[in-house]
Amino acid sequence: QVQLVESGGGLAQAGGSLRLSCAASGRTFRNYNMGWFRQAPGKEREFVAAISWSVGNTDYADSVKGRFTISRDNAKNTVYLQMNSLKPEDSAIYSCASPLYPFRGLPTRPDEYAYWGRGTQVTVSS
Repeated sequence: QVQLVESGGGLAQAGGSLRLSCAASGRTFRNYNMGWFRQAPGKEREFVAAISWSVGNTDYADSVKGRFTISRDNAKNTVYLQMNSLKPEDSAIYSCASPLYPFRGLPTRPDEYAYWGRGTQVTVSS
C-alpha cells in the first residue's frame, strides 16, 4: 500500500522560508516521479513542482519559479520542497503526490497522479 506523509508546514512571514518533506512507502520510490500541489480555500488544486524518477529533471509552476526548489533523496524515500521568498499568496494546503506507473514523463496535472498525501498547511503572513 502506497503511503505519502507530508511534514514541515507551518507559519512563516512574507520573505521567509519553509521546507516541506514527503516520506513515501509501499513501493520502490526511486522508480516514480513525484509532485507537489497546493490548494487554497475556495480555489482549485494547482500544480507547484515535479521531479522525475531520474534525478535531474524538474518542472515548476510559473508562480514559484526561482523561489521554490524540489528535490529528492532516494535513499530516504523522501521528496522535499524548499520554499524561499514566501508570499501571502503561497498560503495553502500543500500535498505531495505520485503517479500510478513508474518511469513515465514528468506529469503536471492532478489527474496524472494516483496517490496523495493528506497535506500540510502553509500560512504566510504579510
